Amino acid sequence: MMLRNAAGRRAVAAAATAVSLALALSACSGTTKDSADKGSAKARTTAKADPNAPLKKGLKLAFLPKQINNPYEKIVDDAGIAAAEEYGGTGKEVGPSDASASSQVSYINTLTQQRQDAILVAANDPNAVCGPLKQAMKKDIKVVAYDSDTAKDCRQLFINQASSEEIGRSLIQHLGEQIGYKGRIAILSATQNATNQNTWIEFMKDELKLPRYKNMQLVKVAYGDDADQKSFQQTQGLMQAYPDLKGIISPTTVGIAAAARYLSDSSYRGKVVLNGLGTPNQMRKYVKDGTVEQFSLWNPEELGYLGSYAAAALASGQISGAEGEKFKAGRLGEYTIGKDGEVILGEPTVFDKKNIDKFNF
Repeated sequence: MMLRNAAGRRAVAAAATAVSLALALSACSGTTKDSADKGSAKARTTAKADPNAPLKKGLKLAFLPKQINNPYEKIVDDAGIAAAEEYGGTGKEVGPSDASASSQVSYINTLTQQRQDAILVAANDPNAVCGPLKQAMKKDIKVVAYDSDTAKDCRQLFINQASSEEIGRSLIQHLGEQIGYKGRIAILSATQNATNQNTWIEFMKDELKLPRYKNMQLVKVAYGDDADQKSFQQTQGLMQAYPDLKGIISPTTVGIAAAARYLSDSSYRGKVVLNGLGTPNQMRKYVKDGTVEQFSLWNPEELGYLGSYAAAALASGQISGAEGEKFKAGRLGEYTIGKDGEVILGEPTVFDKKNIDKFNF
């Protein structure tokens, strides 16, 4: 189990940044223009930074989540906004009510017109937001992706919750242990274009190729679009299509809660193992009633807090986004920028009956 403590967080984060864990995401297409954009991106990340520069006062930050009514991203964004107050800045959350690929574009355009100092975006699609984000960067607005990445040339930094490989592989490892490495399994994801979901799923599939999983079969990847009712219906559909299903992995907080709600009131409760990523407050009752044995997540408050300080460091000239640069993130301490501008928060925590009441988020 990957239990995390506060003292070990920074050491894990520093070590993790040395390893390249993100899949190669497609850059925005183009020929001559694309080459020019890559050149300008390189110039941005190699611009001279002053690590001793103070954080500027009065910075304006905007958080753009996948969708405005997502309870997990509300926790992340509220923590980032509160962090901005610590260093004398202001923050706000804006965004669409749906998680479609292009729903964030108009918000980015508006935030650019408002001349925000930094835009923090959890991308619904790695490429759909590229054009407007590049326009924002041309106007010296700093762009930080968090939770779900954009294409690399469309932001300066990506604040990753944890190692993408570790998340994907560990979910299969945990489920395998729970079902005795035997039986059919399914994945209940968010949207088909969600960068983080697809990255984790690829690592899950790769993990399943190992000999120990030879008797486990992934029969379907279903998509609930991070909508509660659709995720509930997708879970119902999975059980109708595969009544002998042994386990479901849902690497989305909306999906795992909806799946747990369905299983808890069905004949499959206690027979089908559900694992994935969720928050303690939404999953507590399902752990206590036996529907779910364990699930995992990082602290979303710390993710928002780290993203806010990273954006402030960019906007203040302390860092440019280049590999190896360091910055301080308030109470979380010092972080190092890894390859492709990735900053990793730390290890996820595994929650079960023994520890779930110690957490409140």
